[in-house]
Amino acid sequence: MKIKKYNKLVRDKIPEICLKNGVIPKVKIAKNKKQYLTYLQRKVLEEALEIAKKTKIKELKEEIADLVEVTNCLIKTLGISKKEIEKIRKHKNRERGGFKKRLILMETIEK
Repeated sequence: MKIKKYNKLVRDKIPEICLKNGVIPKVKIAKNKKQYLTYLQRKVLEEALEIAKKTKIKELKEEIADLVEVTNCLIKTLGISKKEIEKIRKHKNRERGGFKKRLILMETIEK
């Protein structure tokens, strides 16, 4: 068995996606608003760092869509079309879920 540690906020559908891929997710739900906020803040940093690494427009759009799911602050600063970002966000929300369930992926176990 191979265990990967994460301890990060993930989209709501990530546990079922893990299961579909033969990976067993171990998750918890943020116990209160303060903990949820802490994980959201970490997620903003994670996504911002991903944006900082990308150079291709398509990759930037994907990472910004993730960031928008956590916070709306960056859109105005970068001058990116809200309509375009919203379309990508909605697609990702359908495929992988949002962050409403407050799921924290603690680890996965590959079979």
